[in-house]
Amino acid sequence: MPLWAVLVLVAVVAVGSAGGGGLLGGSLGAHSTDPPEPTDSPRLNTDLPSDAPSRAPDTVAGVAQRVSPSVVSIQDGGTTMSGNGSGFAIENDHVVTNNHVASALESGELEVAYSNGRTSGADVVGTEPDSDLAVLRLEDPLDVQPLAFGGSGEVTVGDEVVAIGAPLGLAGTVTSGIISAVDRPVRLGEGTAGQGTSISALQTDAAINPGNSGGPLVDAQGRVIGVNTAIATMGGTAGEQSGSIGLGFAIPSDEAEGIVADILSGAGEDGSEPADEDRPRIGVALDGDYDQGALIAAEEDAGGDAVEPGGPADEAGLRSGDVIVRFDGRDISDADTLIRLIGDYESGDRVEVVFERDGRRNTTDLTVGSGPD
Repeated sequence: MPLWAVLVLVAVVAVGSAGGGGLLGGSLGAHSTDPPEPTDSPRLNTDLPSDAPSRAPDTVAGVAQRVSPSVVSIQDGGTTMSGNGSGFAIENDHVVTNNHVASALESGELEVAYSNGRTSGADVVGTEPDSDLAVLRLEDPLDVQPLAFGGSGEVTVGDEVVAIGAPLGLAGTVTSGIISAVDRPVRLGEGTAGQGTSISALQTDAAINPGNSGGPLVDAQGRVIGVNTAIATMGGTAGEQSGSIGLGFAIPSDEAEGIVADILSGAGEDGSEPADEDRPRIGVALDGDYDQGALIAAEEDAGGDAVEPGGPADEAGLRSGDVIVRFDGRDISDADTLIRLIGDYESGDRVEVVFERDGRRNTTDLTVGSGPD
């Protein structure tokens, strides 16, 4: 059989080792002894620990020494360890992580652990499932330097990066690599693309594994340029976790910073999730497997109306089975591309949509709407 006849399956999976997929991370953590006695945690850009050899600030070791104290592991603080992930401290006693980490653990007692072993309880301030981001509020925070967001728009292929987190429950793990690609389309979750999470990610070859989810991807200055969220793995047994093959993905900081700010500004005093009435949408369910445009799903696959009655797409004359091939003058290759583009618009924006129906191309005008998914 020719080598090229062998089918290689690559799946993109979230890298929080929470829930059933977190058995390996939980098993490793279960073998650990009591946490070490807390010690003073160094602040970013200040004195290094007395037992740490000094390293130049722009080396991997220097970046790790300055950033690691502000990176936390996130786990179930109850009697059982149901999973874990990572996060990083920002201002006002808050921690940024992935939605899939926070949502997997929110039924139990959330707990964060610092690099020196100190722990604190935490509550979910708010989440943004479409971008796989969440913000936690700490009950007993440690005085560490908040990490700053850098500009992911200035990142280019070949730039050196460092990933810090708790893969498989191993807190404080540092890996390094380069930016392998920018604006990489990545879809997380299952079901139709209209119901999943689609991101335009930074791709890196820095080793990222289950448990790294929510941890920072930082540049040579220690600025957060991405939030680690997913890896690509070779196809394996259903439900089986796979490790890094050098294809990791992070939410760009330019997107993450704005979403975190929205979560914090929209959250109530009781820590409830912010409302999402202003999220741009066109009111369709899409077939995530179709790759010749954005195919509006069949009614049976959508689990209801594939085109929301009275919604923007319905008002524009679109219906189930139509394939959107251009949106406001930009070519649409698949559902993920359309989802990302819609996110760039605001409610009330009017765009031209080119779609195919029964082998013919048609053009219509559509007014972007807003509301929850």
